[in-house]
Amino acid sequence: MGQVADSESAYSELEAVLTALARNPRLAKLLKFVSERSLQGRTEEINEYSIATEVFDRSKATFDGSTDSIVRVETFRLRKRLKEYYETEGKNHAVVISLPVRSYVPEFHCRNVSLEVSLPSPISQATDLRTAPFDSLAAEGSKDLVETTIHVNNHTRSDNRRKRIWVYGWVYGLAGIALLIVLGFGAREFVLRTRPAHPENLTAAGTRNDTRLAAPANAAHVPLRLLVGYQGSPKIDSSGAYWEADRYFSGGAAFERPHLPVSRTSDPMLFDQWRTGDFSYDIPLAPGPYELHLFFVATPPEDFKTQFFNVSANGELLLSNFNINADALGTNIADEKVFKEIHPDKDGYLHLKFFIGRSAPSLNAIEILPGLPHRQQPVRLVMQPTAVRDHIGNLWHSDNYFSNGATNDQPRTVSGTPDPNLYAWERYGHFTYSIPVDTRGRYTLVLHFAELYWAPETPGSVGVGSRVFRVYCNGSTLLDDFDIFKEAGTQRALTKTFHHLRPSQEGKLDITFDPIVNYATVSAIEVIDESE
Repeated sequence: MGQVADSESAYSELEAVLTALARNPRLAKLLKFVSERSLQGRTEEINEYSIATEVFDRSKATFDGSTDSIVRVETFRLRKRLKEYYETEGKNHAVVISLPVRSYVPEFHCRNVSLEVSLPSPISQATDLRTAPFDSLAAEGSKDLVETTIHVNNHTRSDNRRKRIWVYGWVYGLAGIALLIVLGFGAREFVLRTRPAHPENLTAAGTRNDTRLAAPANAAHVPLRLLVGYQGSPKIDSSGAYWEADRYFSGGAAFERPHLPVSRTSDPMLFDQWRTGDFSYDIPLAPGPYELHLFFVATPPEDFKTQFFNVSANGELLLSNFNINADALGTNIADEKVFKEIHPDKDGYLHLKFFIGRSAPSLNAIEILPGLPHRQQPVRLVMQPTAVRDHIGNLWHSDNYFSNGATNDQPRTVSGTPDPNLYAWERYGHFTYSIPVDTRGRYTLVLHFAELYWAPETPGSVGVGSRVFRVYCNGSTLLDDFDIFKEAGTQRALTKTFHHLRPSQEGKLDITFDPIVNYATVSAIEVIDESE
């Protein structure tokens, strides 16, 4: 398959395929949903939950991918139908749409194209545009210089064009030679005009303020999620996001982690492997800000006193004398570090280096998200087994970063909100959340509550005082003697908002839910960076 198709060509091909799928509206609707979001750069919305609820009208409150396989079945049918289409009626199309195995994100590629040019002697003997130094120019931008006969999958579109090439060959061939002379004399000027800015323009660790640089030809598709040390098929996390096999690395050694439980994560598969030693990652990225997430876990036996290493981005330290055990507060506890406004270096690559301090570094996973200027992406969690999208389109990820507590068995109906699905479940008990954030920010925390248990049909006394608890964040009291029923009644949405929260030294918002009467509870948590 050839290079990635441009947006205009991809949309044109999508229309053609949708027309061909008119007799199968289910497959057409599925292809339209995943293709449009992919072309709009909204790939984080392409997951099993979103497809099930928005394409196949499954209930947002009750859909469970482990028991309902409609998305996987219909995706398999669509993948098969696309293959058949491009073997028959679409065999001469210049653009091909495909669905990679184990993925819901479509790809749009140009077919391999060969160029055949007939020029009269002696130029035809001396110059072959397929192998000349300016072959890429002839293939991509020389429509005004040379008329060509293009073969797509060895199917000739027009023999008549060869005749026109023979007539105009001398004229355009000489024009091509003149162009080479101009390019030769102008190359130095071009390089000087496009040379990246001096490294002193770096504004923070791993960041740049120069966004005029061109994207590398092999720029990674973002969001990019890598399972470090893993070399198998892609895996899907609890919110439907895809994690790929390890790539872009050099150095170090990969190992499989011992099969020990990992706390504070709903996705232990992120920590099944790791890379250790002196190693680095060189990741090609288009210009612009990104958000970097690094995932670690300390595995016993780890010596707290000696396990220190360093991490840099584009030569600037991100983590100095980093100790996973100290940062996560123990072994077998998931640890995530977040860095906002990360930019590729002047060569178009993000250079991450993990190097020895007192001990060898280790890493379990890397996530690179589209960034916001100066701000971290909002963190939105629902205390549910699957992700939820609210009425304005925000994606709320399934429950994560918690320790202790339990969730209810069945969703409940909640009023007083345009998003009852956010409140249909709860985590209850005596529990904590440790939510990773960039240490440089100040944050707004929004807690979403509903009284789901003490409802009128519940045996025993119901009313004020049935549930009372406290909420702390990094040692400061946010709520004391808090009674949901007293403020909102039963099965009715209630939010509490807190501003200017400072993260811990480890880059966490540590939120504790402390019971006073019966269990504490929460249904959803939202964290918003206040930076301008």
